[in-house]
Amino acid sequence: MIVAKKTFELPEFRTLSGRTIERVRIGWESYGELNAEKSNAILVCHYFSGASHAAGRYAESDPLPGYWDAIVGPGKAIDTDRYFVFSSDTLVNINAFDPTVVTTGPASINPATGKPYGLDFPLVTIGDFVRVQKALVDSLGIRKLRAVIGPSMGGLQTYEWAASYPDMMERIMPVIAAAKPGPWLIAWLNVWGTPVLVDPAWNGGDYYDKQPPTKGLAEAIKIIALHANHYQWTDATYGRAFAKEGVDPADAIGNKFRVEAAFEEAGKARAQFADANHLLYLIKANQTFIAGAGAGAKTAEEGLSRITAPVLALYSPTDLVFPPAWVEATIAALRKNGVRIEHAKLEGPNGHLNGLTAIGRQARRIAAFIDRDFSAGAPGRRRGAASESVGGAKRRRGG
Repeated sequence: MIVAKKTFELPEFRTLSGRTIERVRIGWESYGELNAEKSNAILVCHYFSGASHAAGRYAESDPLPGYWDAIVGPGKAIDTDRYFVFSSDTLVNINAFDPTVVTTGPASINPATGKPYGLDFPLVTIGDFVRVQKALVDSLGIRKLRAVIGPSMGGLQTYEWAASYPDMMERIMPVIAAAKPGPWLIAWLNVWGTPVLVDPAWNGGDYYDKQPPTKGLAEAIKIIALHANHYQWTDATYGRAFAKEGVDPADAIGNKFRVEAAFEEAGKARAQFADANHLLYLIKANQTFIAGAGAGAKTAEEGLSRITAPVLALYSPTDLVFPPAWVEATIAALRKNGVRIEHAKLEGPNGHLNGLTAIGRQARRIAAFIDRDFSAGAPGRRRGAASESVGGAKRRRGG
């Protein structure tokens, strides 16, 4: 699919904390067509360092498609011949300087001053991300979503949708995410942001007319990338190879192993399009997450009690960001609350990133869940395909 980036604008937006942001802009893209009844829409919420580019390519020459292209597209698990799939960039998106990303945040111009907001930008939450998405949904005339789905931070947004707007979707699919992250993740998120805070160029968030804290930002992204992966992948991919052939890391402090150099280069490459303040705001939004906060929930338990939509939870057994025990605790809590819930594991060597790299391995399960008619209590049926129960043996195009 060749897709185009679109922009959604709000004249003003009031945050859950009571602050008003003027001229909010977010980017979004879609795949497939919205039907006349507007009943076939599926919202994809993106992960921490991602954007709305869930599938397809912006141009034939793009080296890679969107991150969930394995399951979103014509004839795939989430079939864009049947469904209207769309996704939007969040507020304070980390990729603020990527030309394919549109997002309002600290790097945006404050209409009141004509200068970037910096740390004058209001703190925002996962609930605020979802409320902007709801404004987009409302603008499209969609009253009920076929599904809300998303990986990692997208899974947190999915839980927020289900807890704050329980009547607005038929089902949810949170991937590599738990509805009640533990203090361990709060501490890790602090580690993610520390290299920015100790970079002198950060200057208390005031750097937009100066040298930006690119070094600290690159180190932060390096840490995030390593935490999101797993040793099964690094060990098999890099082993103990030297960064430069014949240059032994044992001979000098500056000599590196190839795994070190690879993560450093990846951090530097991503930092060129990212913004340090946006990273810190995203960290705060994830640290303060409570599902249902947009509807007034004060605890995770209160938020979970509001969820009624059927759930398919996919998770990675080697996840170092959202450990499987956290996801299993969410599954148990939802089941105790009477929610119809299914779950499956995403096996692979990439830890948390199995939510992206291994998602295609659950294509049939995803298709069966998305297609099912929950109102009738029976599996759905695709055109030209036999009805299939979850985990069944029949194979679809692209599955």
